[in-house]
Amino acid sequence: HVQLVESGGGSAQVGGSLKLACTASVRTKCMGWFRQAPGKEREGVATIGSAGSTSYADSVKGRFTISKDNAENILYLQMNSLKPEDTAMYYCAAGHRNWCGIQSSWFNYWGQGTQVTVS
Repeated sequence: HVQLVESGGGSAQVGGSLKLACTASVRTKCMGWFRQAPGKEREGVATIGSAGSTSYADSVKGRFTISKDNAENILYLQMNSLKPEDTAMYYCAAGHRNWCGIQSSWFNYWGQGTQVTVS
């Protein structure tokens, strides 16, 4: 069983930056970040495969960067040029496959989330 713990959320100004981290209890294959704003469905933000291939939602391309430290089992999300619409609870996820799409159905394990607020 994989345990995921997110950190790094908080408040930021419009145009600012935040970096999220997700520590996994064991080595994982594909991983991703999702977010859910109040009253909205959970949406995929970015994913990274075991070989390092990445996918991004159109809404964050060019602003967010997903990366992974395989030695430490830590997933990161660098968020730049933040917008108010980036405000949401951000969740880390891990899957059994070497590559995962940006849909939640690809993932088997979820963290508890970390709040990001942009104003």
